[in-house]
Amino acid sequence: MKLTGFSVLTILFVGAVFLPHAFSQDYNQWHLPEGTKARLGKGAITGNVQYSPDGTLLAVSSSIGVWLYDTDTHEEVNLLTGHTAWVTCVAFSPDGQTLASGSWDRTIRLWNPHTGQRKKTLMRDGMGDVTSIAFSPDGSTLASGGGRWNKTIRLWDTETGNHIGTLKGHKGNVTSVVFSPDGKVLASGGGWEDNTIRLWHVETEYPIAYFPEHKGWVKSVAFSPDGETLASAGVDDTIQLWNPHTGERKATLAEHTGAVNSVVFSQDGQTLASASNDKTVRLWDAATGDLKATLTGHTHWVKSVAFSPDGRTLASSGDDQVIQFWDPVTEQHKATLTGHALAVNTVTFSPDGEILASANDDKSIYLWDAHTGHFQNTLTGHGGRVLSVAFSPDGKTLASGGGNPDTTIHLWDAHTAQPKAPLTGHKYGVGVIVFTPDGHMLASASWDNTVRLWDTRTGRNRAILGDTQDVYAVAYSPDGRTLASGGKNTTIQLWDVGTARRQLTLTGHTEPVQAIVFSPDGRTLVSAGRDRRIRLWDIQTEQPKATFGGNVGPIRSLAFSADGRTLVSGSWNSTIRLWDVDSGRRLGVLAGHTNRVNTLTLSPDGRTLASGSEDGTILLWDFTPFLLQIPGDVNSDGVVNIQDLVLVASHFGQTGVNTADVNGDDVVNVQDLVWVASYFGQN
Repeated sequence: MKLTGFSVLTILFVGAVFLPHAFSQDYNQWHLPEGTKARLGKGAITGNVQYSPDGTLLAVSSSIGVWLYDTDTHEEVNLLTGHTAWVTCVAFSPDGQTLASGSWDRTIRLWNPHTGQRKKTLMRDGMGDVTSIAFSPDGSTLASGGGRWNKTIRLWDTETGNHIGTLKGHKGNVTSVVFSPDGKVLASGGGWEDNTIRLWHVETEYPIAYFPEHKGWVKSVAFSPDGETLASAGVDDTIQLWNPHTGERKATLAEHTGAVNSVVFSQDGQTLASASNDKTVRLWDAATGDLKATLTGHTHWVKSVAFSPDGRTLASSGDDQVIQFWDPVTEQHKATLTGHALAVNTVTFSPDGEILASANDDKSIYLWDAHTGHFQNTLTGHGGRVLSVAFSPDGKTLASGGGNPDTTIHLWDAHTAQPKAPLTGHKYGVGVIVFTPDGHMLASASWDNTVRLWDTRTGRNRAILGDTQDVYAVAYSPDGRTLASGGKNTTIQLWDVGTARRQLTLTGHTEPVQAIVFSPDGRTLVSAGRDRRIRLWDIQTEQPKATFGGNVGPIRSLAFSADGRTLVSGSWNSTIRLWDVDSGRRLGVLAGHTNRVNTLTLSPDGRTLASGSEDGTILLWDFTPFLLQIPGDVNSDGVVNIQDLVLVASHFGQTGVNTADVNGDDVVNVQDLVWVASYFGQN
């Protein structure tokens, strides 16, 4: 994380003084981004899983790093962080002393899996996203496959970290790489616009053969332990078995009814396991190609399978964000590992600040202890993604809305977690829900181009506010008399809640509006969206007050501090930015998520900022230092003076996130000097 405008020491001191509760030292405290108090959730499973050679560890690719689990207890052992984007693949070296991870951040990292220490980072100009990796049998070489814009296979010396070769021939992304048991041949699978299996002579780097028989992407390739069979899995729902020496196809396994994402042989070579979009794991007789068993239990696409070294356990992971463990001999389910989750769309604190609720892409609502960060409960019942949650002002009811095919608004007893009677009427998914300050009314925005007002005491639909296109954001004024809505048509509509009539249309955004919030005093409306600009509107004069922002990516969420002086914005570039409302000056940048920030909310006491992200996690930030920030105090010494001007001047011309970029336009120039000068002498 990068912070501008205050020091790390301030964060640590203020956090120690003001935090009333200490977070327990479990995995939600591991390797936290600077300035955060806890991480809720383990992030999404974003790549394969693999056992260590001794069978004691299971490595899991995730959106926030590599998770290591104890295979006996299924407890978390470590979280390896450092990648700046999702981890797409993991592989253990044959001796188990090194774990490699590849990422969308275009790097490969080598770790000591026992200590968690990073050994090396492998990178090279133009290598692109890393989508697959494999160690040679002797562990001396690592092969990596690239994403759609790369199309190459790279070979690396694992001792030195040096790039030692490039294999070119695929016409699209390289989805899978694997060495033959003797290490002389490398097999690779091709994706987009390629759909082939290719064999390469490792020493000479020359292509040996290619098989173009799959009708679509090749998702996975695997050699049998004796090297006599090569298995390939494709989006054409089939598994092909090949003789890698002659190129002859031995068999086609066609029982899957969805794309096959992963294939792997057991250590004894007798069984082939496969994972598919048909939500099943299948076991095959590797010699005959006969189907031995179909394992069911996943509720979404299954993406990866891995045998334990002793062959007694098969692990499978999928888009349902669970890891299932199976006995491949008895074909029985053994255990389920949970805790991973898809994108967090909305987070909200209960009015008393005790509970944090989150809405997720996995059709679930999660309840967390806001003080300890511990998981409390899961609310299920939505038929699609959950997009919005909101507590009633008295804290007794939690309302939730979700995506198609679920068009209802679900109501829950916030204390018992039991469902209440839902609200029905929308024709499409419900993206936003908000209560009036007195709790007597609920507003819901839907993809059916309407906003509906509901009487929370009777459940009756009181009014339908028509708009022109999808509505993405709604907000009540503090007095509850005005409702603002914005969406796809780039305008903001102001409605009189009592009469359900449109009062005003605000124009100025050039792209869809995705976030709206009123200032605590109700005098200012703030909007933001895909045009990357934050706009402030004077509600009394109905005129624009200010526009700021810059190259920060589309803005999805906004939140005000309790005093109305600080505005927080969450961006699709995975950062959170804080702004001085009066001056438009950027106060700081919080960087810790690995994907776009979808939602922001402040705790009732104003000391904690919660952010939810596409990476499947919620981060809790200490917001107190920003409340103490002095505008113009660039070096955070408590006074605005000549030293702040010198600091700005020393960074003149620099771009991007920078302490000296005080007005937040991503470039240090004369305007920043003017900003600092305007606050001269303040302390």
